[in-house]
Amino acid sequence: MNEHACEYCDGTVRDRILARHGFNHASGFVILENVKIGVCDGCGNYYYDASVLRWVHELATGKRDPVRTESVPVGAF
Repeated sequence: MNEHACEYCDGTVRDRILARHGFNHASGFVILENVKIGVCDGCGNYYYDASVLRWVHELATGKRDPVRTESVPVGAF
């Protein structure tokens, strides 16, 4: 990704590497570590490269093996 104008505000989308970022997928929740995404410096909207979304899909659907699995606590409110 390169810097570009945000489609929702007058901000600029800049590349960032996040230590951990969660993704909701129809087949489950996936966490990627050290993932490069675009983040708008105005509104904070996230932008994802197609290769990142493909990776998430493959992990969520079992086409790619995760490096590890963590349990997530769930509570009823």
